[in-house]
Amino acid sequence: MPDEERLWGGRTLEARRAERFDRLLDAGTELLGTGGASAVTVRAVCRASRLSERYFYESFTDREELLIAVHDAVSERARDVIADAVLEAGPDPRDLARAGLSAFTAFLEEDRRRGRILLAEPFSDATLVRHGVVTVPSFAALLGVQIVAAFGSGVDEVDARLTSVALVGALAHLYLGWLNGTIDVSSERLVAHATELILSAAPTSSR
Repeated sequence: MPDEERLWGGRTLEARRAERFDRLLDAGTELLGTGGASAVTVRAVCRASRLSERYFYESFTDREELLIAVHDAVSERARDVIADAVLEAGPDPRDLARAGLSAFTAFLEEDRRRGRILLAEPFSDATLVRHGVVTVPSFAALLGVQIVAAFGSGVDEVDARLTSVALVGALAHLYLGWLNGTIDVSSERLVAHATELILSAAPTSSR
């Protein structure tokens, strides 16, 4: 019987590896979301997860790979939350924009670490800055699809793509200011303003 299928403590080797991966990822999430990227060291992650460095390197090549894994996990959950909310919204452009923004705002309020991981640390850590080349376009693509769906065939796809990239940058700074307290408004006012921002920019045409 292959080692992966044998049982240790009632669990397969693969299941134990998956559990260790999740514990390391949870530790990385806590450290990155509360102390920032500088707090994420191999030693700190091992201490927080109660695992040895041997097990850290079983799951990750280095701390940079862990940082990216944490950021990707939170990003994927955020995209799923937004997409699900938009799918349930009506066809009206304002309803679509408000649904996605409300879902994203609630996602950040539910766990304040998420805002730091998604919005703050990618501006301060070199690894996450470079990784933003991959993650920012994915959020922009999601917004671009919403713009085309909301405003119909009259929206040029190139303009929708350009507008979505610009809006993702603007919204990131807007939400970052709200999270750190430099923008002192309620979540409802934030969503209302961001909704109007999207509706105003969405029809922008360069043709």
